[in-house]
Amino acid sequence: MKKIVFILGMLISVSSMAQSNDEKIIRNILADQISFWNKGDIPGFMQGYWNSDSLVFVGKNGPTYGYNNTLRNYQKNYPNKDYMGILNFDILSVQPMEKDHFFVIGKFMLQRKVGDASGHFTLILRRINGVWKIVSDHSS
Repeated sequence: MKKIVFILGMLISVSSMAQSNDEKIIRNILADQISFWNKGDIPGFMQGYWNSDSLVFVGKNGPTYGYNNTLRNYQKNYPNKDYMGILNFDILSVQPMEKDHFFVIGKFMLQRKVGDASGHFTLILRRINGVWKIVSDHSS
């Protein structure tokens, strides 16, 4: 019986460590996005997203489908540093949904010369070929 309890404890411990490591990786992806954004590098910021026609971004104008369309929208809506400003995130929750999916809730804050902006976002990240990518972003 002690062996079974020990093995179960080890499995739970390994599972917790994997989730903690995945959460750390996801938080690093979001930190990298902030860094790229604050340098004015939208293509760098987009590295956190899944480069696929199946990516979905939902904003105030409704859904945008596809990586390239999402990139174009960012470039159109944030044409220069005055519009991009300084980005910060307040990550409220990072939760596993299942083995290869995480759900993130956060708040974004933009300090800009053209007027500050803020709102909330929900992200779904999926591990694709061993790499975590944002596959769905709803920001408002």
